[in-house]
Amino acid sequence: MAMSGNCRITVVGSNMIDLVSYLDRVPDRGETVFGRSFDQGFGGKGANQAVMAALLGGRVDIVTCVGDDLFGPKWFDHFKACGVGSSHITTIAGINSGVAAIWVEPAGDNRIVLSGGANDHVSPSLVDEAFDRIDATNVVLSQLEIPQPAIVRGFVHARARGAVTVLNPGPASVLGQDLLGLTDWLLPNETELRLLAREMFGLEHDDDLALARQFARKSGIKLVVTLGDRGAAYVDPAAADDAVLFAAPKVSVADTTGAGDAFAGAFAYGLAAKMGTEASVRLAIAVTADSVTRRGTSVSYARGPALDAIRQAL
Repeated sequence: MAMSGNCRITVVGSNMIDLVSYLDRVPDRGETVFGRSFDQGFGGKGANQAVMAALLGGRVDIVTCVGDDLFGPKWFDHFKACGVGSSHITTIAGINSGVAAIWVEPAGDNRIVLSGGANDHVSPSLVDEAFDRIDATNVVLSQLEIPQPAIVRGFVHARARGAVTVLNPGPASVLGQDLLGLTDWLLPNETELRLLAREMFGLEHDDDLALARQFARKSGIKLVVTLGDRGAAYVDPAAADDAVLFAAPKVSVADTTGAGDAFAGAFAYGLAAKMGTEASVRLAIAVTADSVTRRGTSVSYARGPALDAIRQAL
């Protein structure tokens, strides 16, 4: 795992312990069903994205909070093993670490319930303290599993350092105007795009690409919309009619959990490494398509020679 000192990414985001049940079908109301199997692992959008960027060779730090439960100390070991800096993690006394209860259906689709726990305690003051010790960064990457005021502070610090800001708006919720004004790149999936477009600007359209064009014009933000097995679309508000669609390779899907995080982490790495927009999107699609062929969240991300082979094939 070769790291580049000039490719620096700061993730202001979440961590979740994933409790994954693989089901033949989801239960109806009041019904209990047996799962086919169960996995437990490290997840959360912020943590997953940080791991993906670090596996690609970025110098990554994460600003987050964990609980003082059994899970909290394990995060430090996990991040160390994955090459993610953990010196900006705060342990919150008397609070549980974040947990994600995940149901995965046979086709690989998932349903997720989050219990934020310590993630809810990521505050603007904690972010300020972290950036007091972060001398430089190329990209600041966030998600919506922590409070928006903390993300805003992270993006304020990014702007002060000349860094690019990237927001993965999941789980989808309306973005405050202060956050919107500090966001350079927005990385929603189809569902998130539809909710944001409707709730923020009253926009609706059956065609995701047309909706992305409208949203880009209204928001003034550059978009990369992930479209599942259809790939991704890049829309620049300055040239919204020239949206670029990137196809995804056909693969056998085992589990889509963490796929969007692989995309966001790889895209942020590409920007930090000055690869350019199109090369960053292609890299993100490639590592994402590979990840869904295996079960689990960040454990499904390619490593070592397997990851090198993906990059060399681009």
